[in-house]
Amino acid sequence: MSKLPVLKNISPMIPAGSDMEKSIAFYEQQLGFRTIHQEGNPITMAVVKRDSAEIFLLRNDDQHLAEGTTFRIQVDNIEQLYQEFQAKNGQIIHPNDELQTKPWGMKEFAIIDVAGVCITFYELDN
Repeated sequence: MSKLPVLKNISPMIPAGSDMEKSIAFYEQQLGFRTIHQEGNPITMAVVKRDSAEIFLLRNDDQHLAEGTTFRIQVDNIEQLYQEFQAKNGQIIHPNDELQTKPWGMKEFAIIDVAGVCITFYELDN
């Protein structure tokens, strides 16, 4: 009897701009991730992680690619995460996407990282 495949977490590879140190610092200091791996001198790739969320940051000078990149991270206790980000630097929260329940039944908010990537944090509204 064979087992069915099960998809687990997703680890996006995103453009981090040309200043990898600045991008890594943003993910660590503003979003609470920790760097678990980096490559190159100067750095060309880094992996940051917070809880089960893992993101691959790739050095990339294409601003349009970064600004066109978006992904979502599911969160438990989204109100506390929102307050955490507001306390650190509320200006990282996208001004048009503050914490709210959307018509599709998810409570969510978005931030823009230093390269221009949009990250939406969401929680299923129970």
